[in-house]
Amino acid sequence: MDFNWSKELLLSWGVAEEYVIWLHTGVLLVTAAIILYIVDLVFRKILIRSVLRLTDKSTTKFDDHLAANKTFVYISRLILLIIFKNLLPTILTDFPDSVAFWMTVTDILLLITWYFIFKAVLRSIKDHLSTKEGFRDKPLGSYVQVADIVLIFILAIILFTMLTGKNPWAFLTAMGAASAVAMLVFKDTILGFVASIQVSVNDMVRIGDWIEMPKYNADGDVIEINLNTVKIQNWDKTITTVPTHYLVTDSFKNWRGMQETGGRRIKRAINIKISSIRYLNQEEIEELKKIQLLAPFIGERQAEIETHNQRTGADRSMPVNGRNLTNVGLFREYINRYVRNNPKIRQDMTLLVRQLAPTEHGLPLELYMFTADTRWAFYENIMSDIFDHLFAAIKYFDLEVFEAPASDDIRGLNLTVQPPVSGPGHRSELS
Repeated sequence: MDFNWSKELLLSWGVAEEYVIWLHTGVLLVTAAIILYIVDLVFRKILIRSVLRLTDKSTTKFDDHLAANKTFVYISRLILLIIFKNLLPTILTDFPDSVAFWMTVTDILLLITWYFIFKAVLRSIKDHLSTKEGFRDKPLGSYVQVADIVLIFILAIILFTMLTGKNPWAFLTAMGAASAVAMLVFKDTILGFVASIQVSVNDMVRIGDWIEMPKYNADGDVIEINLNTVKIQNWDKTITTVPTHYLVTDSFKNWRGMQETGGRRIKRAINIKISSIRYLNQEEIEELKKIQLLAPFIGERQAEIETHNQRTGADRSMPVNGRNLTNVGLFREYINRYVRNNPKIRQDMTLLVRQLAPTEHGLPLELYMFTADTRWAFYENIMSDIFDHLFAAIKYFDLEVFEAPASDDIRGLNLTVQPPVSGPGHRSELS
């Protein structure tokens, strides 16, 4: 297109020739700006809005993610730059020596715009895959960050070539010489990249997993896995940020296995006061037969004990001779039958009631079993209901739960302290 008419018009108005060149260039620049503004207006007001309406109506959600990450906006800017690049030779007709410089600047802007387009597409892919069941727990953020680093590296090589006019291998050679510095600068990024691959390949952690890392006071759900960090939302709603490579170098507990099996372990003991453990007489045994869960067991065990004692000729005048029923033995069997009849306890997983080694706190009767609901609140309710019942039932077996004496227990002894008697060889006494 010939714009020399503006130059001729300025000359006809009597403008000095040395100013005509600048005014002519200014007119061309304003004209180009108007053209670009009109094109931008058409894109923003018409084309992009039409595309957004189509994405809202489409069945696929990928285009929604493209729109949310401003992919279409970056494409419109790319088109504007391409138009501007084609207009540059015309705008700078009177300054041919500067055309190459401004073309290079425009190429750099085009390259940066392409980078933002690719970055927006990558983010859109990540957002789209995050909605899929198979990818929801994968560290997609780490992969996007790695791809972003690769894009930046390629961008740097092309920019180096454009600005220096040298072969890309010269840039790579310079990078090789500076690799030691790069290793120091990007140490955490490199470690995080390797760790994120190991975590993903070995399926060590997924988004949504409940993990514990006591060393860093982390105990909660994994909400984000990035190239450099892992974010864990603790149960008190605080956020703990841990470097990704710590998942490989340090130990942690992942509760995913418990959630997948559908059973959460109960491992808690009742400490029985040893002095309350004893043999049961016939009258007490008959009384305990009123407990429906125990009645069949007591009948079978009594017949078995009687047969054994008759065969061995045990002297029944002394309870120690032969075999006898004890209150702690029947209580242990009652616990076993009680939990086996509890629908909230998994019967297909390990279930036992066992004695642990006696300690200074009594004889521990440990319950080891798995609840049928792994949710925290339900798990706590199930366990509380079981132990509420057992603590209330233990008195019917004439057993006592061990507990350390409180200050009221000591005051209840009514101990008095005699005043000290002066003189050698005397001391205070308790009465």
